[in-house]
Amino acid sequence: MAPLDWGLGHATRCIPIVRYLQEKHCEVVLASSGAQASLLTKEFPGIGIRQLDGYGIRYNSSSSLFGSMAMQLPGVFTSIKKEHRWLDELLKKESFDFIISDNRPGFWNKRTHCIYITHQLLIHSGKGKRLNRLLQQLHARYMKNFNSIWVPDLEGNKNLGGELSHPAKPIIQPTYLGLLSRFEKDKTVDPVSDLLILLSGPEPQRTILEQKLYHQLQSYKGNVLFVRGLPEQQKESLPFYEHISIHAHLPAQALQEAMVSAQLIICRSGYTTLMDLIKLNKKAMLIPTPGQPEQEYLAAYMQEQQYFPYLKQDAFDVHTAIQNANAFTYKQSFTDEDFSSYKQVIDQLLQNKILT
Repeated sequence: MAPLDWGLGHATRCIPIVRYLQEKHCEVVLASSGAQASLLTKEFPGIGIRQLDGYGIRYNSSSSLFGSMAMQLPGVFTSIKKEHRWLDELLKKESFDFIISDNRPGFWNKRTHCIYITHQLLIHSGKGKRLNRLLQQLHARYMKNFNSIWVPDLEGNKNLGGELSHPAKPIIQPTYLGLLSRFEKDKTVDPVSDLLILLSGPEPQRTILEQKLYHQLQSYKGNVLFVRGLPEQQKESLPFYEHISIHAHLPAQALQEAMVSAQLIICRSGYTTLMDLIKLNKKAMLIPTPGQPEQEYLAAYMQEQQYFPYLKQDAFDVHTAIQNANAFTYKQSFTDEDFSSYKQVIDQLLQNKILT
């Protein structure tokens, strides 16, 4: 299994899949590096890992994601070819029954059954429908190399991805996994913090938001748990304030307890984060990453569906955010069954393997 190295969401949503495969007595080997590998090896001590370079995508604070991505496209295409060759060399030395790629288009091989996980059957460019359609077609060309396409969302009108996972003009016919979350809803924890800050996503925007929030929280009167989203960092470098508890990273169990015990969560509108919030039935204020059309679309879609409100980063104010969140009418219609249907997909996959 190889997750994309864009933030931590691709890695964290792999956790329930890895966990269930291990429950079914499968040996799971991870292909990853950097923060994603650090996070996953903490969740699964002793798990096999093969060092696979990431794409190393960054975008600056003064340009849009589209502009930054356009400049980095040659490097992205090179990374796709490189990971394809890397996997081919690996399969000459080791044998695997399945290859699972979370949004890494080059991670496939004709010699084994390859699965591609994505929630973006339609990619938002922020530049209009025509370019969205072209990107959809390009993505579909890569997806057609895989034997199966798994979408972590529900199939019908009740869904979390909107047109990202349910495009008006579909090219690929996927298998819908249902929603994925590494957390368990039945855990009960006493209230601890008034506010939980969850940071994530690519640099430099993670740091920009961190500095903005940390400065504003100096005047906040409640208790704050501040999780920076830096699993590789060992020491804290932010100034100390008595009412703010800082963690570079929290493992799944500790993060679940933090989320359950928080009165309000402020976080990005990344897709995996949204699934976790829904699973734990939490109130949250979203801040989409500036210039990232996917997160901007999801934040607006969440507010439209009355799942979560959002505020833009450039005008964000903690006190305004708390007032807006308290006044927002949260409506969530998802059930525990919506988060367990992926197990049936995996069971069927394994059963087909046995039969063949």
